[in-house]
Order: sequence, then structure tokens, then C-alpha cells
Amino acid sequence: MSDHRLDEAELMRGIGGTIGRTPAVPLARLFADEPFNVYAKLEMFNPGGSSKDRPALSILREAIRSGQVGRGSTVIESSSGNMAVSLAQLCRYMGFRFVCVVDPRTTISHLRLIRSLGGEIDLVDEPDPVSGDYLPARIRRVRELCDTTPNSFWTNQYGNPNNFLSHYETTMPELIAALPRIDYLFCGVSSCGTIRGCAEKIKDSGLDTKIVAVDAVGSVIFGGDRGKRQFPGLGAALTPSLSKHELIDRIVYVSDRDCIEGCLALSAKESIVAGASSGGVVAAIRAMKNDIPPGSVCAVILPDRGERYLDTVYNEEWVQQHVLS
Repeated sequence: MSDHRLDEAELMRGIGGTIGRTPAVPLARLFADEPFNVYAKLEMFNPGGSSKDRPALSILREAIRSGQVGRGSTVIESSSGNMAVSLAQLCRYMGFRFVCVVDPRTTISHLRLIRSLGGEIDLVDEPDPVSGDYLPARIRRVRELCDTTPNSFWTNQYGNPNNFLSHYETTMPELIAALPRIDYLFCGVSSCGTIRGCAEKIKDSGLDTKIVAVDAVGSVIFGGDRGKRQFPGLGAALTPSLSKHELIDRIVYVSDRDCIEGCLALSAKESIVAGASSGGVVAAIRAMKNDIPPGSVCAVILPDRGERYLDTVYNEEWVQQHVLS
């Protein structure tokens, strides 16, 4: 615990005060032939470009309030990209050192953003020998860094309750206020903070909204078969402690190809250039379209900007080599 206390309200006096209040826009062209309506919450409008700004702010604010983080602290996290960008942004504003443990799947754009915001990169280039995935290896490296770095704090997006509480307190209330009703909520899963927070808020608000989890083929979050995944930010190699399966009504699995096709459709029809997991959410609606009653209102959360995927999702040569071959 740090002896150099700060005021957590300081986070809100600058860039942190602009986080949240993102728009919900109709996807009227993309789903023009369907008898239901779809509204997308564009988390790309957060200053750090993704939904991860919300938990980054919530986790750091509470850590400052409790004295776990203060002047001279080093903040450490394992991230596939977006959480690292969000933390780097807020840590730079507050004057904290930030170290991010990443793996080779992290995009070049994410790495450049993290470094541009003063973040330090610690690359894990060998997967966990048991699972064959990078996440367990990244988390092991985080623990090593915390053990050897004085005055360090692990934000732990996969286990910190302030992750899902940020969405309980902001994301879902914003959606409820923006739409007349919500019959279905489609949400991609990885750390499970967004879907947990939104689902808890829906339940506590007495709404009848059906919760649809969009997971990646190859993810083991809900007990699926482990497999290779090209894109960060959707799916996981372990079940996060934040996951509450009982809050979810349906799980839809999407492939890398589904994610790409969904992204290209969003761009072509709605002029929205979004990240890979957003394409997966679009693909999930398409997969479920025959099960959605006419007149339904569907809310979807599109987590991040597509500019970070120009070298992958939006690169025909890369797609041909890594996904379609």
C-alpha cells in the first residue's frame, strides 16, 4: 500500500472526465431487411477508443482511494491491447509508471499507442506449455513483475470487481436511458466485465432483456473446445472469475472469418469502422435472426475502433494468408 496518497477525484479533472456517455446509434441499413431493430453502443467514442476506458478508470480510482496506488506507484496489467491503452492513458495523466504484459497477437497499432502514452511493453513470446495459450503465461509474468517491482499494483481486469461494476454503473444505465426498451443485449466476452456488469444491472432493474454472450470459436470461457484464435479481445484461454454463466440466456460462437465479415458489413452499410469483436457481435445477430421476434429491440455493444486492425481485419492480404488459407 502506498504512503504517497492522491485524491482519486484527480482522475476526473482531465481526460478521465470524458469517459462514458457514448452514443447508441441505429444499424438501420445493416439490418434493413429484418423485422427487428438494432442499436449499437459505440464505445469507440471513449477517449482511449474502447470500452476498456470504463474499467480502467474505475479500477484506478478505487485503488487511489484505498491507498493501493499513489505517487511513485507502478501499475501492471496483462492485456491483449485495449485495456493497456486505457491504463496507459490514465497512468500517464496521473504520473504513474505503467507496464503492460502482451503477447505476439497484440496488434502493432496497439503497441504503438501504448508506447506513445508512456507505457512499457513486456512481451511474453512463449505460450503456456499446458494450455498452449498465451494468457496463463502472461498472468504468470504479471505475478513475477509484481513480486520484483516495489510499490506495484496489478489492476487484474480478469478478477477485479471494479471491472464489471464500471459497466453496472455507467454502460447499462446509459443504454437503458437511450432506448425505449431492450429485448436483447448482444455482448462479446473476454474478461467478462462488460457482460457481467450489464447483466447484473438488467436483473436488478427488473427488465426482461435476454442476454446473448458472443464468444470466439476456440475460447474456453463457457467450456468450449480450446483452439487457435487470431484476434485479441474476444474469447479467453481460461474462465475469468468475473464470469457468471447463470446470468446469460444464450451463447453464440463466432469464427475469425465471421468477425471479418461482420466488420466489413459494418463499414460498407453503416460507415462504422470497428474492431474485430464488433464484427463478431454483428455475426451473432445474423446467426440468431430467425429466433428474434418481429418488433424486438436489440442493443449491441461495439467495443472499439477499427483503426487498430487496419493491418489485420481490413488488410485483404493478411486475411487471405491468416484466415482464409
